[in-house]
Amino acid sequence: MLDPQPAPRRRRWLLFVPFALLVALAGIWTGLWFYAASQAEAAIAGWRDREAKSGRTYECGSQSISGFPFRIEVRCGKPMAELRGKGAQVVLNGADLVMLAQIYQPTLLIGEFTSPMTVAESGQPPAFFVNWTLGQSSLRGTPRAPQRGSLVFDNLAVQRADAKATVLNAKRFELHGRMAEGSASANPVIDVGLRATAASMPELHQMTAAPLDADVSATLRGLADFMPKPWPVRFRELQARGGKIDIVNARVQQGEVIAVSSGTLSLTESGNLDGQLQMTVVNLEHVLKQLDLEAMVSQGRVGSAIDRLDKLVPGLGRIARKNAGPGILAGLDAIGKRTTLEGKPAVTVPLRFVDGQVMLGPLNVGRTPPLF
Repeated sequence: MLDPQPAPRRRRWLLFVPFALLVALAGIWTGLWFYAASQAEAAIAGWRDREAKSGRTYECGSQSISGFPFRIEVRCGKPMAELRGKGAQVVLNGADLVMLAQIYQPTLLIGEFTSPMTVAESGQPPAFFVNWTLGQSSLRGTPRAPQRGSLVFDNLAVQRADAKATVLNAKRFELHGRMAEGSASANPVIDVGLRATAASMPELHQMTAAPLDADVSATLRGLADFMPKPWPVRFRELQARGGKIDIVNARVQQGEVIAVSSGTLSLTESGNLDGQLQMTVVNLEHVLKQLDLEAMVSQGRVGSAIDRLDKLVPGLGRIARKNAGPGILAGLDAIGKRTTLEGKPAVTVPLRFVDGQVMLGPLNVGRTPPLF
């Protein structure tokens, strides 16, 4: 009788193969994370360098990198920003800043800001205190080729440090920008969006003291490039090249008043806005009441407007002189167009910008600051 064949010996080393592969994978992933972390740190340094060339410098009281294994997190303790403009340097001091990037998407940087923040002139005590419940930013692209950026705040509040007076309140504030055409190095066309919810600015004008919602979309055309430089310099170049600011759509609502406008603006040699928007308004009479026409008449500020009404529609000037409020409203009705907006009766009137002066029909309602 033949002896049975001996049982084959188990290859015990095969039991360690999955473990070895796991260790190797962990080592590769760790190396990849450290490489991505170095790339993210370099990208952040590149953005800071770009901002410095634009007149905005950033520093950290302390800085650390964490987030292993799936993301890169750069924490900046006690961040400080210095903004250089035509006047005094403005210094912003914050509480904490965290920049995040996923390891598989290192060109998308997400920022989270912790309030409060102080605003002061260089070497001076704080002039404003800024608070919010959520502050975030996002940057997509590289410092040499930015694609889009966003800035979002929830429950934003700006107060004067001396009197604690409120300068700005907003339930939500958003600012967005993206490269629509061209590139950062040649002939960029930039889309800009601004949204504000329940925003009020009591110190600006009585019309902005009550909360309002705003949604504005605009396009900048005529820039030579989007290389690092201060915005006043950029706007000066846009003016020299005959560039335009297209207001694609601007919608503002405050209570029962709704205003929607669109049109094209340019810049004068002095940096002021020039051009015309077509504005459709629901409850225009309420807007005119807030402009306080009776006070403007007593100060002699609507005389030229009344004269222009006579030239546009003979006889309207006489009506306006007898009763300024209804007279101006009648004039705007005459030169405007009755229509509907969002199912409500409205009037479409021209909103003109004449070297910074703002004209609602024939009425001078204010002035915009120069952009350079």
